[in-house]
Amino acid sequence: MTTAQVTVPDIGGAEGAEVIEVLVAVGDDVVVDQGLIVLESDKASMEIPSTLAGKVIELLVSEGEELAEGAPVALIEVADAKESVEESEGDIEQSDIADADPGENDAKAVQPPEETIEQPEETTSAPGASKQLVVVPDIGTDDAVELIEVCVSVGDTVAEGDSLVVLESDKASMEVPSPLAGEVCELLVDAGISVSQGDKLMMIKGALSGEPAAAEPEKSDSPSVEAAETAAAPVSQESATAEKNPSPAPGPTAQAEVAASSSANVYAGPAVRKLAREFGVGLQQVKGSGPKGRVVKEDLQQFVKQALSRPSTAASSTGSGIPAVPDVDFSQFGPVKVTKRNRLEKLTADNMQRSWLNVPHVTQFDEADITELEAFRSSLKSEAEQRDTRLTPMPFLLKACSVALREHPKLASSLAAGGDELVFKQYCHIGMAVDTPAGLVVPVIRDVDQKTIWQLADEVLAMAGKARDRKLAPSDMKGGCFTISSLGSIGGSGFTPIVNTPEVAILGVSNAEMRPVWNGESFLPRKMLPLALSYDHRVINGGDGGRFLSHLVRLLGDIRQLLM
Repeated sequence: MTTAQVTVPDIGGAEGAEVIEVLVAVGDDVVVDQGLIVLESDKASMEIPSTLAGKVIELLVSEGEELAEGAPVALIEVADAKESVEESEGDIEQSDIADADPGENDAKAVQPPEETIEQPEETTSAPGASKQLVVVPDIGTDDAVELIEVCVSVGDTVAEGDSLVVLESDKASMEVPSPLAGEVCELLVDAGISVSQGDKLMMIKGALSGEPAAAEPEKSDSPSVEAAETAAAPVSQESATAEKNPSPAPGPTAQAEVAASSSANVYAGPAVRKLAREFGVGLQQVKGSGPKGRVVKEDLQQFVKQALSRPSTAASSTGSGIPAVPDVDFSQFGPVKVTKRNRLEKLTADNMQRSWLNVPHVTQFDEADITELEAFRSSLKSEAEQRDTRLTPMPFLLKACSVALREHPKLASSLAAGGDELVFKQYCHIGMAVDTPAGLVVPVIRDVDQKTIWQLADEVLAMAGKARDRKLAPSDMKGGCFTISSLGSIGGSGFTPIVNTPEVAILGVSNAEMRPVWNGESFLPRKMLPLALSYDHRVINGGDGGRFLSHLVRLLGDIRQLLM
């Protein structure tokens, strides 16, 4: 038996697709093409199938993770030669090492080994104190790393464990703590240089054995209080040592930090505080994930990312001119049940809101007499069964729209260059909105004008099936020129669809019904189909929309014109 890894295949260029469901468990037997997980990107949900047949021995993902092409999914045990087993295990070990959390290495890197504190060859300390040299500890790599911040100045009093400098490698930032309590008497480095393990950082004058440091702050059980007290350590001898050290340390004084913000009582290191100041974020708003609730750089970055991804009240009122809707506690009126919206529903809502706020919508209404079309469609029922397909009204709507768009190409165009240019497409790809349990999706039928009614019927059924099974790829929903949103037999006599930007028009189709229609002499029963054309009024005016809709009504009323 051998162990092989299943990875995420080409998912159409989607980046950061979220794992919304894991379909198998450790110990399950799987076959080739059996779904392992379900990914959801900005535009679609898709199953990732197994490329191997065998037993699942390890799952390498969990719900909520974001994956891209090539990311490992699971380890499958399959029958193979012994050599393959050894090679696969070696690859897995290397992958595990490469994917290991860099924070684990950081935690080890900032713990200095015992031999990092060396007695200098010459000391000129006062009675009861000795100067000790602090060097770069083991940082987990032999390569030089950048020193991005010096956290102390000459004359500062530090306690054991206080941050002295901040180092930054390609993968992580790490703070070097003080191995003793005492006073910084000499800085041997500046921010911006590169250092390696063993390089000299500074001299600290500490108390001799058995004597406490003169200015060592009292220890506190609370990390946040300890950090605040340490940050408030006075810079007592900075002016006295200015002549010996003409280049001042680049870091801000801790007293200024405490005075500037209430974030001083938050348990966080100097590098995180500096980044928070650059972002303009109060650390008291950020929840720490580090030991004892320490705020680390990743917590700050995640906070900023979430803040940018959701519209704030201020942004809503000043950006779009629309005040935000206040939250209401509905539980005060009676029992409630709260469910979280899935990613597809939220993306659809964002897209619809963006289109509605940016596009000046106009909707025109009309009705098409499809009595003859329905009679013709019914007459093809037996032939459809022989072709193993089903002939719905949608293929006829697609074909009629393609002919009307050929005569009125502006309705298949798009605005570009900030509205200075209009792009006319030389192809006819039409999207059709599909209602699925997960939400609304719009797969695109390509080259509608070049396909027969039977070809369109097969493709409509195939795309609708893929949409319901959440197997649409991102490429299946791109490139549309025009969209049809049909309520079919759901009901309703009309609605106003929202334009699927960057398209400039969309056709809403409601439920057809038999209705008495006056022909000039008498009322006759005719099957009438309500149509609603919404369009971007920056591109399409009332005349353009009216001519297109009238042409479409004529085509649906006499499908022989589709051949002309």
